[in-house]
Amino acid sequence: QVQLVESGGGLVQAGGSLRLSCAASGSFFSVNVMGWYRQAPGEQRELVAAITSGGSTNYADSVKGRFTISRDNAKNTVYLQMNSLKPEDTAVYYCNAKYSYFLGDRQYDSWGQGTQVTVSS
Repeated sequence: QVQLVESGGGLVQAGGSLRLSCAASGSFFSVNVMGWYRQAPGEQRELVAAITSGGSTNYADSVKGRFTISRDNAKNTVYLQMNSLKPEDTAVYYCNAKYSYFLGDRQYDSWGQGTQVTVSS
């Protein structure tokens, strides 16, 4: 099982910046993909950004050019730098890790507890 601990959410004015962090711990062979999802009230959870262990990234169209995902493989930690924040970015942000217990194993999912990001207009 992989445990994920998130930090960095909060309240910010439109145009401001926040940085989210998520550290993975536990017993596993590798954490293959780490990412951030968000869920606003009444909405479905959606992918914000993801990064593989090799550094390949994927972003939602709504955050391209404003958010940057990065990763420290040695620390099993993923970061989300959020710039030029908009009120529509307001949501609970969840860290996700896809990991395996041995080489060739299937992938398992783990989720963080979520951190609130509120952007005021």
